[in-house]
Amino acid sequence: MSRLTDLIAKAKSIDPQLGADMECEFRALSSRLSFGLNFERHRPEAVELPRRPVRRGDKVRVLPPSGSTTKGDQRLWLVKKIVKDGDTKRAELEPLDASEEQSTAQLDDLVVVAEFRDTI
Repeated sequence: MSRLTDLIAKAKSIDPQLGADMECEFRALSSRLSFGLNFERHRPEAVELPRRPVRRGDKVRVLPPSGSTTKGDQRLWLVKKIVKDGDTKRAELEPLDASEEQSTAQLDDLVVVAEFRDTI
């Protein structure tokens, strides 16, 4: 950070008010943000695994209809059971957000999701 403090000192010599304002903002940012490889404020990510087959116990998202430009349902569901329905397979889903609703969807309309710290 010595390079940044040198630049602030140079700005102070040219324009004292600008240098003081920059130093005040620098101190506010450096006191609240972590630098380097320290990501405590980082929100865990969820990665979609499109080619992975859906199995019981997987976390999944329901994809939007094919050809649609909508974002689709971003909620995560847990596959409780896979049922063969003629030529197609359907999954019985339970939401991970602890709501009481349950749903079913075709396996082709689901994508497996791995959250941060989940085993892939």
